[in-house]
Amino acid sequence: MIIRPHLNWFRMLLAWRGSVLPQLLPRLFIVLCLSIVAVASHDHILKVTVNLSTVPFSLIGIALAVFLGFRNNASYDRYWEGRKLWGQLLNDTRSLTREALTLPNGAQNDKRVAVRARELVQILSALPHALRHQLRRTDAQSDLARILPPALLERVMASRFRPMTLVLCASEWVREEARESRLDGYAVLAFERNLNGLSDVIGGCERIASTPLPFAYTVMIHRTVYFFCALLPFGLVDSIGALTPVFAVFVAYAFMAHEAIASQIEDPFGTEDNDLALNAMSTYIGVALHDLLGDPTTLPTHAPEEFIID
Repeated sequence: MIIRPHLNWFRMLLAWRGSVLPQLLPRLFIVLCLSIVAVASHDHILKVTVNLSTVPFSLIGIALAVFLGFRNNASYDRYWEGRKLWGQLLNDTRSLTREALTLPNGAQNDKRVAVRARELVQILSALPHALRHQLRRTDAQSDLARILPPALLERVMASRFRPMTLVLCASEWVREEARESRLDGYAVLAFERNLNGLSDVIGGCERIASTPLPFAYTVMIHRTVYFFCALLPFGLVDSIGALTPVFAVFVAYAFMAHEAIASQIEDPFGTEDNDLALNAMSTYIGVALHDLLGDPTTLPTHAPEEFIID
């Protein structure tokens, strides 16, 4: 994800990294070429003249803007829901760590409570990394090996749905504490509430990742945008003449950029510039949990590769 400090109005005009303009340049170049052909044919440099009225383009443009608005709203809703789910992941893991430190009997003077809480924090710190790799279909071995003990690592890596396996391990931790009478019934209920919250987060993320927007809806808008932009120069040339390439490219950029941004954030857990910064979020959650244990913690001096301040 590209994260920038606030830019003034002029630097915003020149912003390159994090925008969709680089990937649109070949397509805008095609529109430019079509605009030059339209101007040349209008001035009778070519033998074939193609002039279209602006009326159908006005009607199609309005309808296309409405459709793109719905497309962007649907994609941004998925992006924002993904961000809220990861925010809930931070809240629930913090709550579980706090409860592990304060709810067991003898929490005020029993050093064993801190040792046992650290075992739970290891599980919870590994959870965001396991979830991130599952959503991105990447290998979690290296990240989990840094956090989990070998026996637990082997168990987690042997499972298919590793985040839920970690939640199961956390639930087993609660069961063992209750069996040894260090947690009463009310404390167990408090733990279970937050563990169920973690299950909801995992299920919500899996639902977003496995349910894209309907393909027919996406391809219909995609085709309409490019058909509109390809014919637009021939509709403008009669009224604005030599300025057709300028306005045709500008309008094409507006429509194509909206479609490209919606396509990027439709899957908020990916690795494109405008997707969620899951590497940074995973690191931050681990730091926040160890901070509750009283460990000396610092955020990385250099942000993860996807989390760029430029």
